[in-house]
Amino acid sequence: MPLPTPFHDRTSARCASMKWKEWAGYYAVCSYELCHEPEYFAVRHAAGLIDVTPLYKLDVSGPDATAFLDWVTARHVGRLKLGQVGYGCWCDASGRVLDDGTITRRDDASYRVTSADPSYGWLVHQARRFDVRIEDVSDRLAAVALQGPAARSVLGDACDDDVSGLRFFRAMRTRIAGVDVDVTRTGYTGDLGYEVWAPNDGALVVWDALVEAGRPHGMTLLGLDALDVCRIEAGFVLLGVDYFSARRCVLPSQTSTPFELGLGWSVHLDRDPFVGSEALAQEQQAGSEWALVGLHTDWDELERLYDSFKLPPHLASSASRVAVPVYADTRRGVQVGQATSSTWSPVLKQHISLASVRTPHAAVGTELGLEVTVEFERHRIRATVVDTPFFDPERKRATPRSAAASGQPAAPATEPMA
Repeated sequence: MPLPTPFHDRTSARCASMKWKEWAGYYAVCSYELCHEPEYFAVRHAAGLIDVTPLYKLDVSGPDATAFLDWVTARHVGRLKLGQVGYGCWCDASGRVLDDGTITRRDDASYRVTSADPSYGWLVHQARRFDVRIEDVSDRLAAVALQGPAARSVLGDACDDDVSGLRFFRAMRTRIAGVDVDVTRTGYTGDLGYEVWAPNDGALVVWDALVEAGRPHGMTLLGLDALDVCRIEAGFVLLGVDYFSARRCVLPSQTSTPFELGLGWSVHLDRDPFVGSEALAQEQQAGSEWALVGLHTDWDELERLYDSFKLPPHLASSASRVAVPVYADTRRGVQVGQATSSTWSPVLKQHISLASVRTPHAAVGTELGLEVTVEFERHRIRATVVDTPFFDPERKRATPRSAAASGQPAAPATEPMA
């Protein structure tokens, strides 16, 4: 039976739809009303607040903390400045991804690692030759994500300190309603956003303060259904949907490398060896078998297909996590991959998909065949390979000029996750 998060008293009272799912052993709201669309539009035009407590949270500290994280992750953690957040993944010895998440450098010898999958046991196993302490704080630390163009204003009204100068992928300590919290400028919507990390005993106070601060700005509560649409628009992969942890895969063909997931930018090979580095270096030189791409569905073809059945086009407003085959062309081509996440994008007015395809078919502009089922019959329609992210607003990275002049160091402009 799932457990309630520290915010459950508030989220359950507002969940009129009674739509829940289990997320890492906790109750998580799918949508607060019967339809998730108002929550989606709030994120894209105002602000949304979502309980992300089920994320796994590990504190890594000690004299060898930096060296240890450099050993277990594909990115060079030693390059992170104090107060900087880095996104990365960790792999097995074959260079196959186990999980991905964020790493926040809290001080010279202390980091916080977040992930979607439990990684404590694997990290402890890897830490045997390092002077490092690994502490799982997942059940002691509540977390909320505040996302959308009004997020900065909402957070600024709730915090004791000025947060306007907090740059992309940076962290700071502050107080909300008398509770000490960590704030990171991160999120999973591809929009301007922040995540607030608070101790469990202060969680409801922080939640109430954020909700009150959000009222004048049109903020609403956000569930996982709307979040799923947002993260596909942002081109973000999801563990268990777009890829699978190598430790859970039965066949080697089910595993993926960072390069195959579009995460090659987070792999730093110009340093000391790390777990999987030899295999990743070989792949970088030889090339990858698979590539993650974005797909635009040809709407005219979709309309013609439905019209042949004398039906209007019918696409669910919610995102699909059901993988469907992708072919080399729309007629007799062989299967060259699969679309793993798909959705209608309300802001782009386009049906979009994240897909894994064989590298020869991954070039932008390539026309492929996407399987579509109408009236229990399988058909193929044209889908074109496009760059991701599909949605990438400037506000995601931008900091107000007045705040930027405050002297706070800037985060690297190359960090693509938000």
